Amino acid sequence: MRILVTNDDGIHAPGLKALEKIARKLSSDVWVVAPEEEQSGSAHSLSLANPLRVRKLSAKKYAVRGTPSDCVLMAVRHIMMEMPPDLVLSGVNRGQNIADDVTYSGTIAAAMEGTQLGIPSIALSQAFGFSGHANVKWATAEHFAPEIIKKLVAAGWPEEVLINVNFPDVVPGSVTGIEVTRQGKRDQSLVRVEERIDARNNPYYWLGFERILSNPPQGTDLRAIYEGRISITPLHMDLTHMRTSKALSDALGSLAQPRKPRRSKG
Repeated sequence: MRILVTNDDGIHAPGLKALEKIARKLSSDVWVVAPEEEQSGSAHSLSLANPLRVRKLSAKKYAVRGTPSDCVLMAVRHIMMEMPPDLVLSGVNRGQNIADDVTYSGTIAAAMEGTQLGIPSIALSQAFGFSGHANVKWATAEHFAPEIIKKLVAAGWPEEVLINVNFPDVVPGSVTGIEVTRQGKRDQSLVRVEERIDARNNPYYWLGFERILSNPPQGTDLRAIYEGRISITPLHMDLTHMRTSKALSDALGSLAQPRKPRRSKG
């Protein structure tokens, strides 16, 4: 199995090293194509207004001056063009990617790009708590991910679906289970805009979330992570909400019916 490993935290991120270890437990044919610099929050963006620069670091390892989506596209359509990967693994992200995070996440976006290119893709993230970045428990992802990935690949999933795996902020021995979950929803009142003043007395701003535990419903990715379980969420690329589509068609009536084009005279 040929595996492409990428991320959004950058080519030198500890989570990428963790994912390389995970991938090498599954295959000897592992390629790494990741952003030159951190691209957290880049979502599913492509660099259309700027050229992409690719730097070869070693055999099968490349840094791209671009987004996570750029990296996957460059890997599949250029670097590995003669023999594309059988599996795309994105992560291991420093911090969870659950609930509304999935719409902002570059980690998820890399798996989206792989899915769009017809390659089974999995995003992996390691949650961390109030103790901060210095205490990210990479060992939890490294311990559980290989077997989870093996079982997911063996089971398979539809072409228009990507898999989002999140590991809780506990050591491996304290994981309370593995749960297939649905996407939760964050309390948007926790979003904050923090204003600061620079050395020239000009204001600048940081966006962030208050780190306060909410009370999410059972069965969601949020609840699973809060309770120490590994969350596995299948995400669907088709964003059409069919129930609303039907309701709008009924409301618009004849306006929503296709019309035959008029033939021009002459």
